[in-house]
Amino acid sequence: MQQNLDKPAANSLSEDFTRERKLSFLERIYLPEIFKGLWYSFKQMFAPQFTLNYPEEKWDPPAIFRGRPVLVEDDGRERCVACGLCARACPPLAISMQANEDSEDPKERYPDFFEINMLRCIYCGYCEEVCPEEAIVMSKDYDIVFESREDAVYDKDRLLVPKEDLKERLDYLKEYRNRQFGQFWDFQEENNIHSVRDRDREWNTGLSLVDMLEQQKRNDATKASSNWSV
Repeated sequence: MQQNLDKPAANSLSEDFTRERKLSFLERIYLPEIFKGLWYSFKQMFAPQFTLNYPEEKWDPPAIFRGRPVLVEDDGRERCVACGLCARACPPLAISMQANEDSEDPKERYPDFFEINMLRCIYCGYCEEVCPEEAIVMSKDYDIVFESREDAVYDKDRLLVPKEDLKERLDYLKEYRNRQFGQFWDFQEENNIHSVRDRDREWNTGLSLVDMLEQQKRNDATKASSNWSV
């Protein structure tokens, strides 16, 4: 037999419903619950206050805080080598750049323009994670106001911040990354003034394909220091 789903099986307002709890006289007048709420509010009046009187008092975030992304300015120039990894890793596609080359620049490549749309930015920190030069980091700036959509697009001049002002964040990243990946991924400041083709002392990435093949042949021809038996 088909059940009629429009008609409720039990009416909670009826007296026949056994699971319905009957309220006492005090519960029906709601005075005890009102007094409990007033007593809690009265106790909070004398509790220690943790609220800041913003904007007169502003919160100083810790180094782990992910605020507005900025570009690190090192010795008057940007660290960025315009590799494009931050733009590729950005989930909302808030970062855009154009690379350029300068034969007199020790870094060889630099961003001709670098823009971040702060209306799209979700402050995830992915750009900071993938940057090989620690050229883009998350700052402590959280008080951001725009008057128009065009004003929300930050160019390179508005993004550059001296590395001295970002020391706490850079020190935190150094400790954080070393704890996860070890000393091999330790950031070296001398990489900013040398060619990007030779950025590590132990692993030479500047070898051409022919040199790599020749090096592989020499490695294969080298006798093993010990014999391994199966």
